[in-house]
Amino acid sequence: MTGASETIQHGLSEHSHGFGVPIQTRSERVKSTKLADFAEISTREEQWRYIGSSELGGLDKAGLDEFSGDITAITAEGVETSWIESDHPLFGLAGIPEDRVSAAGWEAAKAAYLITVPEDSNPEDPSRIQIQSIVSDPSALHVVVHAAKHSKSTIVIEHSGDAVLSENIEVVVEDEANLTLVSIQEWNTKSIHSSAQFAKLGRNSKFKHVVVSLGGSVVRVTPSAYFGAAGGDVELYGLYFADAGQYLEHRIFVDHSEPNCKSRVTYKGALQGDKAHTVWVGDVLIRAEAEGTDTYELNRNLLLTDGARADSVPNLEIETGQIQGAGHASASGRFDDEQLFYLQARGIDELEARRLVVRGFLMEIVQQIGVSDLEDRLAQAIEDELEGTVK
Repeated sequence: MTGASETIQHGLSEHSHGFGVPIQTRSERVKSTKLADFAEISTREEQWRYIGSSELGGLDKAGLDEFSGDITAITAEGVETSWIESDHPLFGLAGIPEDRVSAAGWEAAKAAYLITVPEDSNPEDPSRIQIQSIVSDPSALHVVVHAAKHSKSTIVIEHSGDAVLSENIEVVVEDEANLTLVSIQEWNTKSIHSSAQFAKLGRNSKFKHVVVSLGGSVVRVTPSAYFGAAGGDVELYGLYFADAGQYLEHRIFVDHSEPNCKSRVTYKGALQGDKAHTVWVGDVLIRAEAEGTDTYELNRNLLLTDGARADSVPNLEIETGQIQGAGHASASGRFDDEQLFYLQARGIDELEARRLVVRGFLMEIVQQIGVSDLEDRLAQAIEDELEGTVK
């Protein structure tokens, strides 16, 4: 047989490494809006290495309910919201599922909640979309954010309540547009949330994406950025704080397929308590045609107590040598003794010194949001996480 490999049972493929070898590189993955095109979840697959079907609350199964919670929109001047059907031209424009949970949600959600920033608009205030659920039956939600040409805006999407939710968020950033999108996960303790977030950037557009994951039992956020034309600039930031028994996973993908585009990825996490577990995987693909690419990704994790585990895996696939730069860094560890000594030497007791170190470590990400009252609220949420724990 010649030509491209064919996906077969259990998500395995026949390629240069031999029959039955799991797909490992991001560029090989199946993309489809149909659940049937994805094999059952197996920990043999890289994208499901750390979590199995039993922990996903049924989100990988067919027949999810459509989301029945409340969506409250507090929009800036000119920003509009509406519902669109799956035949709308924006539906599927930014990206389509690359995993089984995302596909199950895509099939179940027949309509999408559309947030539109008009062409040439520049509202001073952020738009806030509050998604609240009180139902824990497995459900699906589809959201589309459309930033039209030459617009500049900030949109905050906040999640709260009790939910078992498969969510797809599409973000279309048209030519010369500048969009900041903030996704906050503050679910109640038992919630399960998987959110695939796709962004497509137009010519000379700029996209800042900030993920904050604090609440929930299992939270899995998978942001992807695709360049549709030259000159795009994407910044992906993330902050997560895992407590005992909590599982937080973030998988980032930047697909450089156009020349002269730039990407920066910075994620930071803190962990405390027995079996607190975080996973960060950063995939960057620089295709042969993406000459002049400038990219860098960074992940740092601070383990505050024994029994916590942080997995951090940066990956680069480079198909051309004609680039400006490409690099990555990853580290997980405990408190910096030199920082603690510096603070204690200036009269700060050890407990407060430890809090200051954690606060400073995470606030770098919070300050990227650019919405002062939200930054203050998240700073307090971090303080609440630390209260009585950093000892």
